[in-house]
Amino acid sequence: MSAEIVSALREMVGEGGVLDADELRKRSAGAYRFDTLKAAALVRPTTTQQVSEILRWCHARGISVVTQGGLTGLVHGADAEPSEVILSLERMRVIEEIDTKQRVALVQAGVPLQALQEEVDKHDLAFPLDLGSRGSATLGGNAATNAGGNRVIRYGMTRDMILGLEVVLADGTVLSSLNRLIKNNSGYDLKQLFVGSEGTLGIITRLVLRLREKPLATNMAFVALDSFDAVANFLKHIDRSLGGTLSAFEVMWQSYYKLVTSPPAKGRPPVPQTYPYYVLIESQGGDEALDSQRFNVAMETALDSGLIADAAIAQSEQDCRDFWALRDDVGQVMQGGLPIVFDVSLPIAAMEGYAATLAGTLDSEIGEHRLWIFGHLGDGNLHVIVQVKPMDYLKVRPKVEALVYRPLAACHGSISAEHGVGLEKKPYLYVSRSAAEVAVMRTLKAALDPKGILNPGKIFDPAPGCGRDQ
Repeated sequence: MSAEIVSALREMVGEGGVLDADELRKRSAGAYRFDTLKAAALVRPTTTQQVSEILRWCHARGISVVTQGGLTGLVHGADAEPSEVILSLERMRVIEEIDTKQRVALVQAGVPLQALQEEVDKHDLAFPLDLGSRGSATLGGNAATNAGGNRVIRYGMTRDMILGLEVVLADGTVLSSLNRLIKNNSGYDLKQLFVGSEGTLGIITRLVLRLREKPLATNMAFVALDSFDAVANFLKHIDRSLGGTLSAFEVMWQSYYKLVTSPPAKGRPPVPQTYPYYVLIESQGGDEALDSQRFNVAMETALDSGLIADAAIAQSEQDCRDFWALRDDVGQVMQGGLPIVFDVSLPIAAMEGYAATLAGTLDSEIGEHRLWIFGHLGDGNLHVIVQVKPMDYLKVRPKVEALVYRPLAACHGSISAEHGVGLEKKPYLYVSRSAAEVAVMRTLKAALDPKGILNPGKIFDPAPGCGRDQ
């Protein structure tokens, strides 16, 4: 059967557009993964029409299709089985148009985020979505997972930056809704069905994205604080004082700050390592002199009032890059053990208690480990990383997941702030979604993909007697 699939797909996209099972064994399964891809074939279309033809052929034969972008996801949302087809968008990397008057970009789904950022910068525009994996993560993948990143506090999630989508449904139907308008209330906003659906309802092939004017001034600071109450109060102070220009508010618990500012890490501490909390703040505006003055006054007021304990203010673009490099140096968690990575949301008021309780239960339940917490506190998102000994990884992982996820129900938190659900978080979907909500999700899945061929088994299990993922 695999040979038949490979042969048929090559007829559609050409000889070089398909990799067979043997060739896939040479490809990594994704970020922080040690395994390789599994599938009957990996097909690499170059147009929406080719995607449509592939899906029509697979739909008629009941062959499941898993879409892949940059493979930077961390929840096994793009894993495939040996009998399935991987549809990779790596050859759909054309930035088709930058409309500087309407301030929109029309792009294919395989365009890397950084490629669009760099292209619109040439036109003095900006696409404000920003992630540590910007060089690999694709815009289609960003949309399919509703990625968040560093500047959600000001610009919102990926969902808020999408004006239109072109999507291919499970049966090959092309739904082209490449709207360019910010305000368009003519009926259902169909694109929202596919944003955050993780490839289970349709395959995104092209996007119309909203651009912004390029900021003319950037001010940053690295701040040390004595308590979590001070962190929350400082957020209110700085957001109010900067009058809408606050673009990032990133928190680090002391353990993470020490990790990325001590050898073998290359970063050096801009403020002493002796405080319990650290915050990176960024402000982007349109007037360098006035914005800098307002930023400095806001910082001086916070320091004079005792709201913050210490601060280093960036004096150059290099300082700004160095500050962000500390926040993004997540790779340090690979030193000395295996990390179990989590991405959760919860109310700011619940964060201190959640973190303290988690630290205590990890100590009592799993023994030796290291815990790091950091993230986009300004929009309620924390990244939790628990590092354990390699020999303990498989044994303790289920217990660690339960300790991290279950307490979120009490504070109405989310098991997934921005990474999606995939396979990894599926057992804990009930923590964040009610039975009624999951029932509506199943209804949508059954309507758009009645055979259950699109990314089967992700998000929730198949309903009895239905397709594989309904």
